[in-house]
Amino acid sequence: MIIEEMKYKVRDIARGYVDSADHESGDFRSEYCTRLLQESDIVVTNPPFSLFREFFAWLMKADKKFIIIGNKNAVNYLTPLIKDNKLWIGYSIHSGERYFYQPEIDGLSKGIGVRWFTNLDTGERHESLILVEKYTPEKYPKYDNYDAIEVSKTIDIPSDFDGLMGVPITFLDKYNPDQFEIVGTAIAGYYDKDAPYYKPLPSIKDGGAAYLNGKKLYARILIRRKKVN
Repeated sequence: MIIEEMKYKVRDIARGYVDSADHESGDFRSEYCTRLLQESDIVVTNPPFSLFREFFAWLMKADKKFIIIGNKNAVNYLTPLIKDNKLWIGYSIHSGERYFYQPEIDGLSKGIGVRWFTNLDTGERHESLILVEKYTPEKYPKYDNYDAIEVSKTIDIPSDFDGLMGVPITFLDKYNPDQFEIVGTAIAGYYDKDAPYYKPLPSIKDGGAAYLNGKKLYARILIRRKKVN
């Protein structure tokens, strides 16, 4: 009953804004929405994925607290902000399906592969991963074009390796900035071509993607363990 009451209160508040005479189209880039942004304390929304990068550029200029839902693949271009501790993954369902209430249909819609992006701190963000694996060159080979080892699963991060490691983007679900440092990315179109750890392949236009034994890999985050005093 409480959830139902909250649902209708939120809906009525939203309608109050939409029914305003100067609401324009609701485009976040409009003067009206920008004014609402400046008046707000916390921004909670689900921007269109096609404009996700543009939305975050608009949002970050305002220096507001936020909780934004989006596809996990957005980390391909949000990693620099995560690296600088300007945003991180909030409390999210990390696997399986999610259902969201849609007022326009008064029902639920299904989504997969989504995360909450936020700059509000959470306790989960400061939980350290328990690392039990040990490094061997055979188990953790180096990339063809990066001076870093491949770690195909976050759970397999070795506890005794101090060098650069490439991990899947799902690592960010477990990222603790006190335990790891994000150094960069090995993602096609999103990489530092001048980084000392990047070794371009003359025979392949890799575009920044990591290669292992001639095979192109999916997006990787480049990390290093922090030394604990």
